[in-house]
Amino acid sequence: MLGVDGRTGNAGAGEPPDRCLESGKKHHREHDGDERPALERGACWSFPGCFGRSGNVGGCGRRVQSDSLSLQRLTSRAASISLSPILRAIKFAPLLLLLACSPKRFALNHVADAIADTGEGSAFAREDDPELVRDAVPFALKTMETLSDELDDHVALRLGLARGFTQYAYAFLQQPAELGAPRDQAQAAMLRARRMYLRARDYGAEGLKLARGVGLQELRTPAGLSRLQKDDVPLLYWTLASWAAAIAANKRDLELVGDVPLIASLLDRALQLDEAYDHGALHEFAITFDPARPEGTTPQRQKQHFDRVRELSRGEKISPLVTYAEAVSGPAQNKREYEGLLKEAASFDVDQPKARNNRLVNVLAQRRARYLLAHEDDVFPD
Repeated sequence: MLGVDGRTGNAGAGEPPDRCLESGKKHHREHDGDERPALERGACWSFPGCFGRSGNVGGCGRRVQSDSLSLQRLTSRAASISLSPILRAIKFAPLLLLLACSPKRFALNHVADAIADTGEGSAFAREDDPELVRDAVPFALKTMETLSDELDDHVALRLGLARGFTQYAYAFLQQPAELGAPRDQAQAAMLRARRMYLRARDYGAEGLKLARGVGLQELRTPAGLSRLQKDDVPLLYWTLASWAAAIAANKRDLELVGDVPLIASLLDRALQLDEAYDHGALHEFAITFDPARPEGTTPQRQKQHFDRVRELSRGEKISPLVTYAEAVSGPAQNKREYEGLLKEAASFDVDQPKARNNRLVNVLAQRRARYLLAHEDDVFPD
């Protein structure tokens, strides 16, 4: 860049703007003896080095129009220079906001992933003290609900809530009500269980909506069911299981009872997608549910489900033994089979290595088996 004296330089290295102006006036005085300001004389006002540009002292014949054009250009440039940092800040503001929010959401997602994992092999599933779990689960469920308010697109949280409310309602409300609780306490417990089953169903349906865009209404249609995939089976299972449990808890709710055909359709779709899910959980569910189907079932079909779940569970879970004894052997008045299945469950070693990941469910099934054996006269009066 040219300096004030015509040499290469800049305003900082040559002359400051005020001195540039004085140099310009001096030049014009020497040039034509006229001390009027340059713009009044129609002369060139662009001085070398002022505003950081090179100028030509020799072109003093330029008119005001040329000066005005140069002034406009400089004004435009000055504006662009002064606004650039602001525009850049505005441009990157969304990114800065995203970065500010991301750490919180990142941390919440990790907490949600950890706390929602209450399935096989989790700390809850391995526990051998049901009362400890009973006291801990409500806090875990409310924590998950709080997280779900923040993470409105977290599918695993919905699965954890559907599973958690269903398991809690069955293990700590329904089962105690069925195993000798006083009548008034049993009725109150079953009402609570029903509410939790319905809450679990809604969380499961919400998870399916997030995962596959299929809500409760869409589940009632073949097109909606066809959109479900193998990855959706866990959500599908806990949705239909909690739904059926809510019906069983109060069969006088005819509107809810009317959903039995839909639950049958959900079960059929789940079996089609992944019949081996969770060591045969779908087959175990079918043993007790199939008699409620509009078309009913047969003992042979129930036995097929039982044989399949025993094969899939590989001796790691004893709940199918208790389920089959209650749903089939007892109603058929097959006392020998009934006692044999329940005694096998009652004597099962819940601490053996292959069964440790399902210790809690085995302990609960064992309690039920022992109670049923102690009260088998209620099933076989004579």
